[in-house]
Amino acid sequence: MHERGASVRELIAENEALRRQLSSLIDQAESNHAIMMRHQAFDLELVAASSFRELVETIFRQLPVVSSLDIVTLSLVDSGADIYTVMHKLGVDFETLPHLLFHEDQDALGYELAPDSVPKPRLGLYNPALHNMAFPQPVAGLASVALVPLLRNKRLLGSLNLGSRDPSRFTPILGTDFVEHMGSIIAICLENVISNEMLKYIGLTDALTGVYNRRYMDRRLVEEIARARRQAYRISCMYIDVDYFKQVNDTHGHQSGDDVLREVAARIKAELRISDALGRFGGEEFVVLLIDADLDSASMVARRICLSVAEQPFVLGDGQMLSVSVSIGVATLDDFERDHAIEGVAQQLVAQADSALYEAKVSGRNRVIARG
Repeated sequence: MHERGASVRELIAENEALRRQLSSLIDQAESNHAIMMRHQAFDLELVAASSFRELVETIFRQLPVVSSLDIVTLSLVDSGADIYTVMHKLGVDFETLPHLLFHEDQDALGYELAPDSVPKPRLGLYNPALHNMAFPQPVAGLASVALVPLLRNKRLLGSLNLGSRDPSRFTPILGTDFVEHMGSIIAICLENVISNEMLKYIGLTDALTGVYNRRYMDRRLVEEIARARRQAYRISCMYIDVDYFKQVNDTHGHQSGDDVLREVAARIKAELRISDALGRFGGEEFVVLLIDADLDSASMVARRICLSVAEQPFVLGDGQMLSVSVSIGVATLDDFERDHAIEGVAQQLVAQADSALYEAKVSGRNRVIARG
């Protein structure tokens, strides 16, 4: 009888242990399901991102929360700084994205890049000397990291770098299927948005000179006037024309004319700030939009441009030297009446600068005329 009672107690204890084990498995399953659902929602948000900035901001905002990480950085291979340059021109403020890193070549990412092998994720304890390129601004107490290659058709686009203060979070013995899947999704999304942004940029730039085209400038002017109205700062516009340009084409040929336009654009651009915008309006005409600049400061920039173009002869493709000058009309926005349509105000500002340019042309060229 005693043995039977003991046997019952053992069965009850075993049953209780099984119940606890089952409850633990159910809790783990529910936790795994919740994690899976968060990552699926994250994947969908990545796929829905329509711009480079939106995609990158989603990664930095959501991934640390979704995956309980202490730091996430993103390294991109950007030979020639093409991606950085185009995204900057399209309005991405990189100062707000300190964990977005650009590298000239893929060797800086730290993966083993054998000719016939595909780089794999690298998991392990954080080593400042080894991981400084992936985490140039590490969080305090960073203990373990995972570096996930971003691959498209065996081409290394960059690296997704994950960090945790938990030393056991990323170890070399862990499976990498999950982070590889995440890396694949991010790589596909990056390739798509970068390609789309490049096409957008090409559609907004002048193929000959590399500066913006009229379509972009018309849109940008409306945006800036709206912003200037809200923030109460001045906007100035320059209308620039290359003097006697027809003679350049007639005497030296259209190829030399193209060389002159490219060099004029480069010299104008060198005198501008990053916040300003330069566009080619067609032929030998350029328009500059100066942000937060009154008539006096805009006129000073215009005089610097005139001097920069005229003081140094142009070297044509055939080696000939050619003196070139420009005439510039300057106007400043003084209409902040909110009941005036922005499009009409924008057209009026450009027309005022164009009228001042005409005056500069008829009064001798190679000069600046400003209209208040």
